[in-house]
Amino acid sequence: MEYTCRLDGAKMICSITSDRDLAAPILCFSGMAPMTATKGGERLRGMGSFTEVALPDLKAGHPHEVVVEYTDGHRAANRAWLPLGPYLRAQGEAIALPYHPKGRVPPLLPDLGPIDGLPLVPQPVNWTPSDGTVDVTGVQCGDDALTAVADLAARRGWRFDGDFPVRITTADMAADAYRLQITPKSIHITAGDYGGRFYAGVTLLTLMQAGPLPCGVISDAPRFGWRGQHLDTARHYYQPQTILDLLDLMALLKLNRFHWHFADDEAFRLEIDSFPELWQKTAFCGEGHLLPALFAGGIKAGGSYSKATARQIIARAATLNIEVMPEIEAPAHALAMTHVFPDMRDPADNGPETSVQGYQGNCVNPAMPRTWDVLDAIAIEVGNLFPFGHLHLGCDELPKDTWMGSPKARALMKEKGLNTTQDLQGWTIAKLAETVVQNGQRPAAWEEAAQGANGGIGHDAILFSWTGQGPGLEAARAGYDVVMSPAQHVYLDMAHSADPDDWGASWAAFISLADTINWDPVPDPALADRIIGVQGTFWSEFTTEDSQIWPMLMPRMLGVAVKAWQVDPISADNLTRLAVSYQRIWPVDRAG
Repeated sequence: MEYTCRLDGAKMICSITSDRDLAAPILCFSGMAPMTATKGGERLRGMGSFTEVALPDLKAGHPHEVVVEYTDGHRAANRAWLPLGPYLRAQGEAIALPYHPKGRVPPLLPDLGPIDGLPLVPQPVNWTPSDGTVDVTGVQCGDDALTAVADLAARRGWRFDGDFPVRITTADMAADAYRLQITPKSIHITAGDYGGRFYAGVTLLTLMQAGPLPCGVISDAPRFGWRGQHLDTARHYYQPQTILDLLDLMALLKLNRFHWHFADDEAFRLEIDSFPELWQKTAFCGEGHLLPALFAGGIKAGGSYSKATARQIIARAATLNIEVMPEIEAPAHALAMTHVFPDMRDPADNGPETSVQGYQGNCVNPAMPRTWDVLDAIAIEVGNLFPFGHLHLGCDELPKDTWMGSPKARALMKEKGLNTTQDLQGWTIAKLAETVVQNGQRPAAWEEAAQGANGGIGHDAILFSWTGQGPGLEAARAGYDVVMSPAQHVYLDMAHSADPDDWGASWAAFISLADTINWDPVPDPALADRIIGVQGTFWSEFTTEDSQIWPMLMPRMLGVAVKAWQVDPISADNLTRLAVSYQRIWPVDRAG
């Protein structure tokens, strides 16, 4: 089989040369949004972006061209939008087509000269140099936090432990703050907690990779307590080692919250005991499975995470001063759940609502008893597995007019005095949050959870502002704690540029390294006490291989780290200089 596909404006021109005669084959593929064929075939059916196109008979050795285009106003922005995982279904057989996308090819960063400051991301609050440097190949690691840094270094192929003297003093300091004094004869660390000692060690490790240690005093403390990075493992199953590698990268950048998004429309990947059929039936998608090959790189794809694997990830994160927050997704982004449990929807619902991904029926119905049997049990079991004590409930992108065609939902709305879809969503997520609170955890959700006549989710929930900063500011004024994650600046699945040969999504913006720092997390100082953090986000609709993630995250995760830790701004040129330096620490063409 031979297969090629290229962009031509809005068109995607695919050429198939079969190695055998095929009668009435069907071309199957996925992509970034719903698609159709405009030449060379006829669209049969689809689910979201997954599309099936009827082709004429194919003759061996004779190329056949199919023109594919996005629908509903979408337009291919770059190579990432080309059909994913194409294959033919013919004569009872699924035949893979040879397509191996190379992902983003990072350009060389310009050499802008010496770094203004220390070769550290984020930059410390204060640096007072003294004369000279000292060659240090390894430091004494009797402390548990420094031992964790040594383990991190060993995993990355560096050395940290050795004989150079280190003295540690405990003092009353802010969480994760530290003071690091480097002299020709010894190093003195002062901190008030594990995080402070660990980050002092990370600073030492990073400086050691750049050459001799500069003598002087670093005084450092983070701006925000929440410094996060999100990873969507629902659309693409990442190997556990890739997640562990990401935790190492987060630690090197002093990020301390891993937002683990393992449930969405396409899959529920955590192996829970309360409803095992949920992950057993959705962990894999493709031919022969409950859901077709949504966002898949082949005929089938997927995987699931055991509780033992989750505990391994949680334990590794703890050594790196990182807490892990799971997300379970409700009431929308629940296509997988509603396919496993159809009784979570009203069978009489005749509403036309369609999600932004093109799915129909991807919302659970709060008027159905089964909905609460499943959601409450999952919230309790997942919450109990993760010791951080925070559970993210989702609550984003509810399709317009959801539940308005459901007699049972309309009856519930009348009983509760609710008038709109947003009112019922607010009631639903608040009810689920009550379960979370009663189970001893703090709920979290996306910005839409503040909607509704009842004030939304309540229950001391943390809200994540993603469509921009405006909804976060409104939520903060309403009394919510807010983590800023504006898509225009820290959605790292967005393409770096408008170049059609680049790679990534584009609905929010094209995000350069400079864009990650050209914003203020607290534009209204009166809300400073309510804006508790900054978080980078990575969605995986176009990721088909784990290795594709690194040139998307880096170097832009440097900007996330800067905004999460630093109060003082940094210039785009100096961030670029630092990015050049960090290429030695974290090459983007491999995990470490």
